[in-house]
Amino acid sequence: MEIADFSTSIWSILPPILALSLAILTRKVLLSLSIGIAVGALMLANGNIGMAISYLADRILALVYSVEDHALNDGNLNIILFLLLLGILTALLSVSGSNQAFAEWAQKHIKDRRSAKIMAACLVFVTFIDDYFHSLAVGAIARPVTDKFRVSRPKLAYILDSTAAPMCVMMPISSWGAYIMTLIAGLLAEHAISGYTPFSAFMAMSAMNFYAIFSMVMVFVVAYFSFDIGPMARHEKLALEQMNHEQNTAAETKGHVRNLILPILVLIIGTVSMMMYTGNQALSENGKAFSVLGAFENTSVGISLVVGGVSAVIISTVLIMLDRLVTPSEYAKSWLAGMKSMSGAIAILFFAWTINKVVGDMQTGKYLSSLISGNLNPAFLPPLLFILGALMAFSTGTSWGTFGIMLPIAAAITVNAAPELFLPCLSAVMAGAVCGDHCSPVSDTTILSSTGAKCNHMDHVTTQLPYALIIALATTLGYLMVGFTQSGVLGFATTGVILFILILLTKKR
Repeated sequence: MEIADFSTSIWSILPPILALSLAILTRKVLLSLSIGIAVGALMLANGNIGMAISYLADRILALVYSVEDHALNDGNLNIILFLLLLGILTALLSVSGSNQAFAEWAQKHIKDRRSAKIMAACLVFVTFIDDYFHSLAVGAIARPVTDKFRVSRPKLAYILDSTAAPMCVMMPISSWGAYIMTLIAGLLAEHAISGYTPFSAFMAMSAMNFYAIFSMVMVFVVAYFSFDIGPMARHEKLALEQMNHEQNTAAETKGHVRNLILPILVLIIGTVSMMMYTGNQALSENGKAFSVLGAFENTSVGISLVVGGVSAVIISTVLIMLDRLVTPSEYAKSWLAGMKSMSGAIAILFFAWTINKVVGDMQTGKYLSSLISGNLNPAFLPPLLFILGALMAFSTGTSWGTFGIMLPIAAAITVNAAPELFLPCLSAVMAGAVCGDHCSPVSDTTILSSTGAKCNHMDHVTTQLPYALIIALATTLGYLMVGFTQSGVLGFATTGVILFILILLTKKR
């Protein structure tokens, strides 16, 4: 079917803005996404209800099956399967009593709430290979400990989310780093830039990704100093006032800490090993020699996560059988309970994928990118690209989609207007994409961080937003300094000083 063209119309932003506004106002995510999807479909079908239904049927089918390739959409299905496996693993860890055992062990070694929060934040240095993996795996590990010390679930979700994408986007050995370096390689070749390799360009851009760097800094500030602002302060106060009934009614069976540690280790090792294997297979098919970076660049993240998840469930099952911790009936019920616990997250993810399809067809990204074309002072390009990248990621809910759309646009603009700002502008796009991802209720990582922390999704969105906006303001001024001075060091210093001032002012209020 032929759809309407909104690439040059401000109406292209209506469906995402409508869905996001309703989600924030009503706190009913599925209803809000449904309305945004329906409005977008009707607009694309020029108001024809029959055509709109046909359009939506095609787009929803494409989420699980590629008509062109006559094959299942492995990427989406693998993520759903991984979520189910994580739900099962979490239920097995709970029914075996290993969560409770780890919480009791942690209480002896981790003495207070501050240490519990810092532990959750530090785990990103182990699980940085993928944001999905980090949010769900660290949530399973840290939640019993943070619950024990009455850290609110929104605080844990914030820690998960604000360390996931920022770390992944700066690490070359991650699914994000591999993807971005692939894009950079194409841009360097297209514009005949020989002064950088994709790796060196990526590392330089990471050093100027002020939003990602200071998001990580903010997490540790919040964890260490209990810097709780806005809705977060209310949730932390409630958590301190009431005992967590889930912990008090934990499984009667006495579990073992190893029954939690070993499955998580297997999950990490299995995922990384499969990423190396699938990446090496792709390299071999293209006649290339194996390298770690090359493997990460060509890996299949979805199947790797599934293999890691299956391995972890198997080892958890073996440990339960060896220790005779639960009955066969309890074991079977834990599988059902685990899959059921993920149903809400999968539903939200499905709706988010659907509205992302609608937003793509509305060409919202193309319209937003056109806003910065024209006669602009090149010095304003880095902050404008940061803001535009944030708006695009906020509207679409995808950092990767924003990278794919905005990096080529930023490269084309800067090569002609300000070659000296080539890397700073690309870095500003990366930073903006992560910022928008943090603020968006329909972002995959935001949804999965809520899932990992077992936190109400909109509670997570509203509690994280003030922190993201504070860092975004400081980052914007930092990129403005870069634009006028061409100095990444001065931009970094400016961002740090402004953020410090904003924290002091906010804390004082």
